[in-house]
Amino acid sequence: MKHATDQATLPQSTKISLHSTQEEERKEKKKKKKHSYRQRRRFSLQALAPSAAVTVPINMDYLVREFSGHGVSFESIGESCVVEMALDNGSLAKLMLPSGLITSYKPFMWHGTTLEVLHTTVSEGEDGEAVIQGGVSMDFKCINDGGMPWSPSNWTLRNVSGSSDKSIQIELGSAAPENMAEFKCAVTLRHNLLASEFTVINRRSSSLQLLGCVMNHLTVSTPDATYAVGLQGSNYHGRRPINTEFSIIPPDSDKKISSTSGGESWAQKAARGLFSSWETRDGMKDEAVEEDSMIEESEGEEADDYAHMTEEMCRTYTSAPREFTVIDRGRRNSVAVGRSGFDDIYVLSPGSKHDWYGKYAYICIGPTMQTPVSLAPGGTWKGAQYLHNPNL
Repeated sequence: MKHATDQATLPQSTKISLHSTQEEERKEKKKKKKHSYRQRRRFSLQALAPSAAVTVPINMDYLVREFSGHGVSFESIGESCVVEMALDNGSLAKLMLPSGLITSYKPFMWHGTTLEVLHTTVSEGEDGEAVIQGGVSMDFKCINDGGMPWSPSNWTLRNVSGSSDKSIQIELGSAAPENMAEFKCAVTLRHNLLASEFTVINRRSSSLQLLGCVMNHLTVSTPDATYAVGLQGSNYHGRRPINTEFSIIPPDSDKKISSTSGGESWAQKAARGLFSSWETRDGMKDEAVEEDSMIEESEGEEADDYAHMTEEMCRTYTSAPREFTVIDRGRRNSVAVGRSGFDDIYVLSPGSKHDWYGKYAYICIGPTMQTPVSLAPGGTWKGAQYLHNPNL
């Protein structure tokens, strides 16, 4: 009451000034509260957005101190880190953190030296930064029951095991925001093998839908000298190229599909319906699940045991064997590609109109899943792919 009595005795001009000040304070508090809510909501949405993953600076001193030795070494390149695995017989592999991209695999060959198997390019981006494409990359996408999508893009090194005389394994991990899912990847280098093994765990109390693929850019002399051996009898359908952050795609290849016309598979329709709203990193619709209407689908059965890669083509093979071989007669080299947990095989050939040993002298092959996998609460999915060197 004393406060009310004091205000009642104040001059009228002072009362007006005091009332105005209090009103401004209330407006300011309301404005700050509204701004705070918007900020929290914006940060929450950013945390869940596929393209908003926060990159944690790499602690090189920690990596060197904890994990170097026994055939494993580290090199800092800009904001990235190159991890090298080297065996005593000369075989080596390199991968980058935090992207998880495998940029090099050089197995020991029959002629007494190593040979690069992967095709990797380095170009200059719009802001002058180095853009690395090709190699072996993994592209997984999961979506919860609320329609919120996420893709792992920042991988951390969790463990290194093995030794340089037999095999070396590097374990990577990536966790989704708000504990939606956990992704694990173990990359193992052996004398005649480079393996990538994946584990996806649903940490939510509701189900998740999962899609994924592994892209292997295998370097060749020219697609005209390259054959895929072992795909005879496998069904296939033409499609547009899968566009990921690390894909190398020839110009206009998404408008050219070889083979005869046909219909769209049920798996494609299912994937399109589930992920039709998915946006890729560059803001375009996900090309792995939404096909351009200009591209005419094609279906058929592989008739040749030695499928020639000379023509420009992009296909998904279903009912393909768990392992088949890519032979390059120009380099006198072959690589066996194996998989588990993935139903289908993706094959892209740029064709032979490009320069030998140039940017498009490669074949992109990898395991993929077109039908989404449903993970129950606490459920686990496991898959793997193997690049086997039969040339020892």
